Amino acid sequence: MWSYIIKRLLGLIPVLIGISLCIFLVLQLIPGDVISGLLGIEENPELRAQLEKKFGLDQPLYKQYWDWISKAVRGNFGRSFRTDNEIFPEIIARFKITAQLTVMAAVISCLIGIPLGILSAIKRNTWVDGIVRIIALLGVSVPNFASATLLVLFLSLVLNYYPPVGYVGFFNNASVNMKIMILPAIILGTSMSGSVMRMTRSSVLEVLRQDFIKTVRAKGASEKIVIFKHALKNGLIPIITLIGMQIGSLLGGAVVAEQIFSIPGLGLMTLTAINQRDYPVVQGCVLFIAFVYVLVNLIVDILYTYVDPRISYK
Repeated sequence: MWSYIIKRLLGLIPVLIGISLCIFLVLQLIPGDVISGLLGIEENPELRAQLEKKFGLDQPLYKQYWDWISKAVRGNFGRSFRTDNEIFPEIIARFKITAQLTVMAAVISCLIGIPLGILSAIKRNTWVDGIVRIIALLGVSVPNFASATLLVLFLSLVLNYYPPVGYVGFFNNASVNMKIMILPAIILGTSMSGSVMRMTRSSVLEVLRQDFIKTVRAKGASEKIVIFKHALKNGLIPIITLIGMQIGSLLGGAVVAEQIFSIPGLGLMTLTAINQRDYPVVQGCVLFIAFVYVLVNLIVDILYTYVDPRISYK
């Protein structure tokens, strides 16, 4: 197991180098630059030259990339062009907020998607199955920004409830924090649950068609044991894979939800940096997001061995 984990971690190196090179080159193609935004109407050749030297933009591209990546591998993502603050501590602070939102959304997704998916599989081709499949289709089809906007409008115009503005840390005030985070978590969780419902339904149905299920039923096992101990357990691999991919994407930044509900997470930080042409922040955020996504996939692969004893990594 440990040899497999070490090999996977070593495999991260070329992946992250490739991603870092791609994002660095792509940012060079974006029209405009941060210096014009910083100087505005006061821009002149002398001030531009001073800032280019300060930020290292007067160096050749290969040297700029090497200076950045050689520091990034040591956890130093540089400083923001806009605020002059260190980037890595800010990424970690923002990531904690996004991680909380992601965990809450994943829990909501599982609480909705897995039970309804099992129910749909048990009641296959009935009106219950039809309703669950319609709900799943809506969850997959409706964009996050649309459902988030409609929810805010419904709460404010119909129920006269206005979501809290701003952000309060969980350890500062847990109740206020949950009031702030619950609505975006519901939006993201219900959106994720559509895919989880469909995957759970198909996985459970596939297992229920196998011969060993007939044997279990022939031995007199109750339907509850057949479904939860045998069908669901043997169908968990694709469900876990899907949930892991969704968690990886959300940890990368739930941009829409964070933007609408003004949550200062990693997604909002990345979006703001892109709009401000703050290249070091964008590069640092994307590289960190890529690392987290691949790490989540590694954790999911390790979970396979605990879910299915037939899977082992040697």
